[in-house]
Amino acid sequence: MLLSLINCKKSDTGADSRRKAPDQKPKIAVVISTLNNPWFVVLAETAKMRAEELGYAAVIFDSQNDTAKEAAHFENIIAAGYKAILFNPTDANSSVANVRKAKNAGIAVFCIDREINATDAAVSQILSDNYTGAMLIGQYFVKTVGTNAKYAELLGLVGDNNTWNRSRGFHSVVDRYPGLKMVAQQSADFDRAKALQVMEAILQAHPDLDAVFCGNDAMAMGAYQALVAAGKDKQVKVFGFDGAEDVIRLISEGKIMATGMQFPRTMARMAAEFAHEYMQGRRDFPQKVPVPVELVTQENVHKFVPYGRKDELSQSASKPNAAN
Repeated sequence: MLLSLINCKKSDTGADSRRKAPDQKPKIAVVISTLNNPWFVVLAETAKMRAEELGYAAVIFDSQNDTAKEAAHFENIIAAGYKAILFNPTDANSSVANVRKAKNAGIAVFCIDREINATDAAVSQILSDNYTGAMLIGQYFVKTVGTNAKYAELLGLVGDNNTWNRSRGFHSVVDRYPGLKMVAQQSADFDRAKALQVMEAILQAHPDLDAVFCGNDAMAMGAYQALVAAGKDKQVKVFGFDGAEDVIRLISEGKIMATGMQFPRTMARMAAEFAHEYMQGRRDFPQKVPVPVELVTQENVHKFVPYGRKDELSQSASKPNAAN
């Protein structure tokens, strides 16, 4: 009898110990279209860092600009019991099904930088104001290139709304001037190496080109490399979009004209904070949150660092963490 009481006591103690073991941290997934671009690395790492500051375990998933890989990530995330997804989509249309699948599994999704073409799937979409930012580029383009010139445009991924919002914003300005002739418009998929190849072909067909507008800074750098190799870097003015380190440096040196500064750290932190608030019970989120884009030129480049303003970094460093 005494032995059986001792065994019962040991069993009770073990069960009590298991009950008191600390719970694992809830998990947040950071699903990024590609990590083959420094801009998206900043977006991913900032989202992960902010989620961890708020008390979550965060893991980054790289979709490599592949919708099939993205779908597989979502399947694994759902099976692994993640509580929220901070999501940078590969495609505005194809990614909708993945977001809906997560929603049906009870997982909140917050889109960052790239949107999906649905308003009933993600809890919120935090997006750069690409159209207005590209309008600013267009205005500076007219100011520096003039109203009689030949130019080319390098587009990003054709399935990404950012590509077309930037293009439309730019053309909303430059198309007012009949003397500005677009002699080439081709996609380089937001990729530096592809942009170099595309720009080489454009220069062969149009050696008298005056300017090129690139839908992101990776393509601007590829275009600039092609111009340097062809000895036309002083003839052809280059305009980018993003705020990448190489482009900020070349703007300060007067070798690239301008870029549209996006704020990936701002968007990533906001997405992580929205996810935290959602898990605390908040439900009244705006479907779309526009984040301003700022024009960076040689006149104001001293105020900026890669992918942000100098004062933005100091403000984020002093920002207190919220308790989970």
